Amino acid sequence: MGLGMLSGFVLGARLASPLILSLVVVAVARGADEVAIAPAVLMERGEYAAAEAALKAQIADEDAPVTDQAARNLEILRRTRMEFPLDAAAVLKELQAELPDATAADVARWTESDALVHRTIDGEVRYFRRAVRNLFLLDAAARQRRDAARQAAGADQAETPPFDLRNHVRELVRLAEDAAELEILPIRHRVNYALTVHADHPRAEPGAVVRAWLPYPQEYRQQSDVRLIRSSPSEPLIAAASAPQRTAYFEQTIHDAGAPLRFEIELEFVTRAYCPKLDTELAEPYDLHGDVYREFTAERLPHIALTPEVRAMAAEIVGDETNPLEKARLVFRWVSHNIPWCSEMEYSIIPNLSGKGLGKRRGDCGVQGMSFIALCRAAGVPARWQSGWQTKPGKSNMHDWAEFYVEPWGWLPADASYGVMDDPDPRVRDFFCGHMDPYRFIVNLDYGRELEPPKTSFRSEPNDFQRGEVEIDGHNLYFDEWDYEFAVESTPLE
Repeated sequence: MGLGMLSGFVLGARLASPLILSLVVVAVARGADEVAIAPAVLMERGEYAAAEAALKAQIADEDAPVTDQAARNLEILRRTRMEFPLDAAAVLKELQAELPDATAADVARWTESDALVHRTIDGEVRYFRRAVRNLFLLDAAARQRRDAARQAAGADQAETPPFDLRNHVRELVRLAEDAAELEILPIRHRVNYALTVHADHPRAEPGAVVRAWLPYPQEYRQQSDVRLIRSSPSEPLIAAASAPQRTAYFEQTIHDAGAPLRFEIELEFVTRAYCPKLDTELAEPYDLHGDVYREFTAERLPHIALTPEVRAMAAEIVGDETNPLEKARLVFRWVSHNIPWCSEMEYSIIPNLSGKGLGKRRGDCGVQGMSFIALCRAAGVPARWQSGWQTKPGKSNMHDWAEFYVEPWGWLPADASYGVMDDPDPRVRDFFCGHMDPYRFIVNLDYGRELEPPKTSFRSEPNDFQRGEVEIDGHNLYFDEWDYEFAVESTPLE
């Protein structure tokens, strides 16, 4: 199986299973070795138990840290089961909390249309843990039926957003008109972040070494004045300012097995809105031989696979447009209108984030952002990943977005998840394609890069870095083995 076939594999009408891509990549490197292919075939058939048995046969010590490919794929299978814990009866019960008259026939119909996200695992249909929540985001008829049920029950349909983003953008557009600087409206963020391992963890024994990585702010253009106020334990190792995924690293040896394993930082930084004055007529053609163009229009497997299908899709979106800024805007609008937001499964079990978005036409901010990046690259517009947290008052959360490159401005932000805004002013409508609000905590300037210092075992999140990572004696602790706390105070400075 050559790389051309592998690329085509990623964006078919039927998306590859989470295990398939990683095993096929290994198979290509090994010359399509049957031992590597067999578990992938079983996974594609939904025969998880058999795939697990095949993988276990390749692992010398199942209790060793997850480092080699077979162990990683076995862990991906375990995580996949965790993401799909519900059977049809559980889904129906959850549905009836919103739709009292929902029936098994409704579940079957929405399963058939894939409005209820599911997989067949060992002969049984299993549903995504947020399948019901996503149903009302993805299926207009289901949403209307829910709203009617709420109205009939006398429920209050009005939802007042805690932060009016559109009016905030309108204000940014107004302020930017008269501003001499590109960076406006500074916001001081004070963040408390803590990671706590569950009590009585079986690996938390005296003498064990615990290593933890917590998110730390980048010093990047509109984000500056980063200051660590306090930490516990004291004196973490702060990753270099050039680290693409920036961390505060802690390491300690356990002396008292009963003592809480908690790592905490309190920090400050200032983030400004980035509002360059963009003019299509000023956009310059690319140096096709320059480093930026060559690196950031290239394929980067597995998540940026520039298959013939992706290139054809990008060509259809941009048409005859040659202006770099306008091409990016066309891609941005297409993603905004064609890939609606929904809750997503953990990225570690998604073989290709852009393939997921472009194939399924749905996804969360990371899937939307990677779809934008892949289409931009396919259209000849350099693009790259950025992520961290959104810190809008009353609504802080993990968040991913992107950047694209156009001279003479350089790297410009793009938030395909916020997307095109409903507003008559085109400056507001397309604000998030080339501009950025100040309510951001920028942690990552890239995805899937080595942490500092490197992690021993397979990461809980091998692509993004927002919640943190932790391991004991080289063994990764997955998200169900620890908790995180994020608290932020945002104060405008002027």
